Amino acid sequence: MRLEMKHISKSFGPVRALKDVSFDVQSGEIHGLLGENGAGKTTLMNVLAGTFPQDSGNIIIDGKEVFGMTPKKSNDLKIRFIHQELNLCNDLKVYQNMFLGEEYSKHGWKVDKERELIHAQQVLDSMNTGIDASTVVSELDTAQKQLVEIARALLFESELIIMDEPTTALNSKEIEKLFSIMSALKEKSVSFIYISHKMPELFSICDRYTVLRDGEFIQSGFFKDINEQGATELLIGKRFVAATIRSARAVPATSGMVLKATNLCGASFKDISFTLHQGEIVVFTGLQGSGTDELATSLFGASRLTGGTVETKNGLLDMRSIRDVMRSGIGMIPRNRKERGILPDLSIRNNNSLAFFTAKHNKPFVNRKEEIERFEKSRKRLEIKVSSDLDLITSLSGGNQQKVILSRWLELDSDVYIMDNPTQGIDVGAKFAIYKLVVELAEQGKSVLFFTSEYPEIHQLADRCFVLYKGEISAQLTREEFSEELIMACSTGTHREAHK
Repeated sequence: MRLEMKHISKSFGPVRALKDVSFDVQSGEIHGLLGENGAGKTTLMNVLAGTFPQDSGNIIIDGKEVFGMTPKKSNDLKIRFIHQELNLCNDLKVYQNMFLGEEYSKHGWKVDKERELIHAQQVLDSMNTGIDASTVVSELDTAQKQLVEIARALLFESELIIMDEPTTALNSKEIEKLFSIMSALKEKSVSFIYISHKMPELFSICDRYTVLRDGEFIQSGFFKDINEQGATELLIGKRFVAATIRSARAVPATSGMVLKATNLCGASFKDISFTLHQGEIVVFTGLQGSGTDELATSLFGASRLTGGTVETKNGLLDMRSIRDVMRSGIGMIPRNRKERGILPDLSIRNNNSLAFFTAKHNKPFVNRKEEIERFEKSRKRLEIKVSSDLDLITSLSGGNQQKVILSRWLELDSDVYIMDNPTQGIDVGAKFAIYKLVVELAEQGKSVLFFTSEYPEIHQLADRCFVLYKGEISAQLTREEFSEELIMACSTGTHREAHK
């Protein structure tokens, strides 16, 4: 399939999301679509997917202009959009999700479940997912759900597949598997539009790139003709110096204990012990399934501990009550903002106030003036881009949604912040702002437990790093010991005995 989008413009009220954008994809090409959150990437793809019409411009497929694009027409043209936020029905089985809205039938009216199950399983097996098509989706982890989304796109032999941050919840082996599938499909003339903020992935799998900024076309070209530094400068419109955030911060001397975990055990980890000191940034890392996900939520009381204790300078914590954990001086920025971070039906201001209302509000009524003042303070501090704080949180880009979640917890002025993959699915500029904030918090005497699987984040931020392997601490590394090779070796168990 050959796609051309010419002079596309789209406005939402007074906001011009796209301004005369032209974009093309060749048959059998993997095309990287780059831009910060709010640059217009998803809007452009939603126009292509028929989610809403363009105000002006043309969509041309294989030389023929398409008028009145709709989701059904887009599907009929064999275009599939794998969204960044998972769109699966947790109460349905895997194969039912894969055929949702496009079910096989028999006898003219009855769903042919057996045929669907067989076909879905064939696609899942061709991807080596290890997923049973009859499994209820709620029983899958996030990475498996992402693979189901991809399998659904492959089910109907799509000719153009749009992937919006498809590897966010995948580990390195799963990413390699995905790229292998994409390369094989590319040989069969399937085209891809690949949206990602991960530069190494873009340079690894994509042929060409197009950069959008503030809803405008900036540049197209071949990845072989550009480097990561140049691509990043195109994204944010200014020079980006990657190593300046952490270099100015000295590693803190051992100070007072603010959090101590002793022999913690949960469903996916065991015997985790560590001490967090005032002003310290400690990173936990590990591959998917290593136990880091549940450890993060257990330290906040959101997942049940089966053993061990957590204490602060004021004594042991009752980990059965999240409110008590919050009031003890611990805040948490969760992963997967759609599922765990935002309340989509509430306004930006209300989303910002949730933690404050839970832990600190003790009046019978909400003081609207105080609430507005708190949000304005947060907005200026984190440079949150909003047109009105009464707009729904879903009106914001992913990066600005994440800033609202951060500001929600900053209002508590906690002693300890647990940050579980807080840069998931946001652009390089927003990541830079979060890194800067983490370092500022530490310099103010706050302590941070930062969970990530990305080495650049470990290098930028960590004073110490704990690596988990199969639910246990494989290594505890000081800043002087950090290297990407060693951390990966510890994550895979090959250096498990090297640093205990």
